[in-house]
Amino acid sequence: MGHSEWAYGLAKDLLETTLPRRWAHTQGVAEQAESLAGVLGAETDTLIAACLLHDIGYAPDLVSTGMHQLDGARYLRDVAKADEQLCRLVAYHSCADNEARQRDLLDVMVKEFEQERTDLARALTYCDMTTGPDGRHLDVLDRLAEIHSRYGPEHVVSRSITDATPCIVSSVRSVEAALADVRQADAG
Repeated sequence: MGHSEWAYGLAKDLLETTLPRRWAHTQGVAEQAESLAGVLGAETDTLIAACLLHDIGYAPDLVSTGMHQLDGARYLRDVAKADEQLCRLVAYHSCADNEARQRDLLDVMVKEFEQERTDLARALTYCDMTTGPDGRHLDVLDRLAEIHSRYGPEHVVSRSITDATPCIVSSVRSVEAALADVRQADAG
Protein backbone atom coordinates (compact mmCIF):
# COMPACT_ATOMS: atom_id res chain seq x y z
CA MET A 1 0.00 0.00 0.00
CA GLY A 2 1.38 3.42 -0.95
CA HIS A 3 1.53 6.44 1.32
CA SER A 4 -1.55 7.99 -0.27
CA GLU A 5 -3.83 4.96 0.23
CA TRP A 6 -2.83 4.70 3.88
CA ALA A 7 -3.21 8.46 4.39
CA TYR A 8 -6.66 8.48 2.76
CA GLY A 9 -7.98 5.89 5.20
CA LEU A 10 -6.49 7.63 8.23
CA ALA A 11 -7.72 11.10 7.25
CA LYS A 12 -11.18 9.79 6.38
CA ASP A 13 -11.45 8.07 9.78
CA LEU A 14 -10.43 11.24 11.61
CA LEU A 15 -12.32 13.88 9.60
CA GLU A 16 -15.26 12.54 7.58
CA THR A 17 -17.83 12.25 10.38
CA THR A 18 -16.65 14.86 12.89
CA LEU A 19 -15.55 17.55 10.41
CA PRO A 20 -17.22 16.90 7.03
CA ARG A 21 -16.38 20.34 5.60
CA ARG A 22 -12.72 19.90 6.57
CA TRP A 23 -12.84 16.46 4.93
CA ALA A 24 -14.17 18.05 1.71
CA HIS A 25 -11.31 20.58 1.82
CA THR A 26 -8.80 17.78 2.42
CA GLN A 27 -10.02 15.79 -0.55
CA GLY A 28 -9.82 18.90 -2.76
CA VAL A 29 -6.27 19.58 -1.60
CA ALA A 30 -5.29 15.99 -2.51
CA GLU A 31 -6.87 16.44 -5.96
CA GLN A 32 -4.70 19.52 -6.46
CA ALA A 33 -1.67 17.37 -5.62
CA GLU A 34 -2.57 14.93 -8.38
CA SER A 35 -2.28 17.81 -10.86
CA LEU A 36 1.41 18.20 -9.91
CA ALA A 37 2.50 14.76 -11.15
CA GLY A 38 4.27 16.33 -14.13
CA VAL A 39 6.30 18.53 -11.78
CA LEU A 40 7.01 16.08 -8.94
CA GLY A 41 7.10 12.72 -10.69
CA ALA A 42 7.66 9.87 -8.24
CA GLU A 43 7.21 12.18 -5.23
CA THR A 44 3.58 12.84 -6.13
CA ASP A 45 2.38 9.99 -3.89
CA THR A 46 4.16 11.54 -0.90
CA LEU A 47 2.61 14.93 -1.65
CA ILE A 48 -0.88 13.42 -1.99
CA ALA A 49 -0.41 11.69 1.37
CA ALA A 50 0.71 14.94 3.01
CA CYS A 51 -2.28 16.73 1.50
CA LEU A 52 -4.64 14.13 2.91
CA LEU A 53 -3.05 14.42 6.35
CA HIS A 54 -2.34 18.15 6.53
CA ASP A 55 -5.45 19.07 8.55
CA ILE A 56 -5.96 16.02 10.76
CA GLY A 57 -4.85 18.13 13.72
CA TYR A 58 -8.31 19.72 13.66
CA ALA A 59 -9.90 16.39 14.65
CA PRO A 60 -11.35 16.92 18.12
CA ASP A 61 -9.54 13.93 19.65
CA LEU A 62 -6.16 15.21 18.41
CA VAL A 63 -6.36 18.82 19.64
CA SER A 64 -3.69 19.47 22.24
CA THR A 65 -1.93 22.78 21.57
CA GLY A 66 -4.66 24.31 19.39
CA MET A 67 -2.19 24.55 16.53
CA HIS A 68 -3.50 21.97 14.09
CA GLN A 69 -0.21 21.64 12.22
CA LEU A 70 1.72 20.64 15.35
CA ASP A 71 -1.09 18.52 16.79
CA GLY A 72 -1.44 16.62 13.52
CA ALA A 73 2.29 16.07 13.13
CA ARG A 74 2.58 14.80 16.69
CA TYR A 75 -0.26 12.35 16.14
CA LEU A 76 1.35 11.11 12.95
CA ARG A 77 4.70 10.64 14.70
CA ASP A 78 3.55 9.29 18.06
CA VAL A 79 0.39 7.31 17.28
CA ALA A 80 0.29 6.55 13.56
CA LYS A 81 4.08 5.99 13.36
CA ALA A 82 4.12 7.80 10.03
CA ASP A 83 7.11 8.45 7.85
CA GLU A 84 9.20 11.35 9.20
CA GLN A 85 8.86 13.24 5.92
CA LEU A 86 5.06 13.25 6.21
CA CYS A 87 5.32 14.47 9.81
CA ARG A 88 7.60 17.34 8.75
CA LEU A 89 5.33 18.33 5.86
CA VAL A 90 2.26 18.39 8.11
CA ALA A 91 4.06 20.29 10.88
CA TYR A 92 5.20 23.11 8.61
CA HIS A 93 2.45 23.16 5.97
CA SER A 94 1.41 26.49 4.53
CA CYS A 95 4.14 28.47 6.28
CA ALA A 96 3.02 27.25 9.73
CA ASP A 97 6.13 28.64 11.40
CA ASN A 98 4.32 32.00 11.37
CA GLU A 99 1.43 30.59 13.40
CA ALA A 100 3.89 28.83 15.71
CA ARG A 101 5.50 32.24 16.40
CA GLN A 102 2.09 33.78 17.14
CA ARG A 103 1.29 30.96 19.56
CA ASP A 104 4.74 30.92 21.21
CA LEU A 105 5.26 27.37 19.91
CA LEU A 106 8.05 27.94 17.42
CA ASP A 107 10.81 26.65 19.71
CA VAL A 108 8.74 23.55 20.45
CA MET A 109 8.02 22.91 16.77
CA VAL A 110 11.64 23.43 15.70
CA LYS A 111 12.85 21.11 18.46
CA GLU A 112 10.41 18.35 17.49
CA PHE A 113 10.39 18.62 13.69
CA GLU A 114 12.89 19.67 11.06
CA GLN A 115 11.65 21.58 8.05
CA GLU A 116 11.03 19.68 4.83
CA ARG A 117 12.65 20.30 1.45
CA THR A 118 11.48 23.51 -0.15
CA ASP A 119 9.98 21.99 -3.31
CA LEU A 120 7.62 19.65 -1.44
CA ALA A 121 6.74 22.28 1.16
CA ARG A 122 5.88 24.76 -1.60
CA ALA A 123 3.82 22.14 -3.41
CA LEU A 124 1.80 21.40 -0.26
CA THR A 125 1.28 25.12 0.31
CA TYR A 126 0.11 25.48 -3.28
CA CYS A 127 -2.41 22.65 -2.90
CA ASP A 128 -3.75 23.92 0.44
CA MET A 129 -3.85 27.59 -0.45
CA THR A 130 -5.60 27.11 -3.79
CA THR A 131 -8.40 24.96 -2.33
CA GLY A 132 -11.39 26.42 -0.51
CA PRO A 133 -13.08 24.98 2.56
CA ASP A 134 -15.54 23.00 0.42
CA GLY A 135 -12.81 21.49 -1.77
CA ARG A 136 -13.15 23.82 -4.75
CA HIS A 137 -10.18 25.35 -6.55
CA LEU A 138 -9.58 29.03 -5.69
CA ASP A 139 -7.01 31.66 -6.54
CA VAL A 140 -4.56 32.09 -3.66
CA LEU A 141 -5.68 35.66 -2.98
CA ASP A 142 -9.32 34.55 -2.76
CA ARG A 143 -8.29 31.75 -0.40
CA LEU A 144 -6.42 34.16 1.86
CA ALA A 145 -9.43 36.50 1.91
CA GLU A 146 -11.69 33.56 2.76
CA ILE A 147 -9.48 32.61 5.73
CA HIS A 148 -9.49 36.19 7.02
CA SER A 149 -13.27 36.46 6.70
CA ARG A 150 -13.80 33.13 8.47
CA TYR A 151 -11.58 33.93 11.46
CA GLY A 152 -11.79 37.72 11.76
CA PRO A 153 -8.90 40.18 11.98
CA GLU A 154 -7.89 39.60 15.62
CA HIS A 155 -7.77 35.80 15.57
CA VAL A 156 -4.33 34.17 15.80
CA VAL A 157 -4.93 32.39 12.49
CA SER A 158 -5.66 35.69 10.70
CA ARG A 159 -2.61 37.34 12.24
CA SER A 160 -0.38 34.43 11.26
CA ILE A 161 -1.82 34.30 7.74
CA THR A 162 -1.07 38.01 7.39
CA ASP A 163 2.55 37.35 8.40
CA ALA A 164 2.71 34.30 6.11
CA THR A 165 1.15 35.93 3.04
CA PRO A 166 4.47 36.66 1.26
CA CYS A 167 5.64 33.06 1.84
CA ILE A 168 2.28 31.62 0.76
CA VAL A 169 1.95 33.72 -2.39
CA SER A 170 5.58 33.08 -3.34
CA SER A 171 5.09 29.32 -2.91
CA VAL A 172 1.92 29.31 -5.00
CA ARG A 173 3.44 31.42 -7.77
CA SER A 174 6.54 29.20 -7.85
CA VAL A 175 4.45 26.07 -8.31
CA GLU A 176 2.26 27.76 -10.91
CA ALA A 177 5.40 28.68 -12.87
CA ALA A 178 6.66 25.09 -12.68
CA LEU A 179 3.29 23.83 -13.92
CA ALA A 180 3.39 26.33 -16.79
CA ASP A 181 6.89 25.13 -17.73
CA VAL A 182 5.71 21.50 -17.79
CA ARG A 183 2.68 22.39 -19.91
CA GLN A 184 4.85 24.36 -22.31
CA ALA A 185 7.34 21.49 -22.62
CA ASP A 186 4.47 19.03 -23.23
CA ALA A 187 3.01 21.32 -25.93
CA GLY A 188 6.36 21.86 -27.65
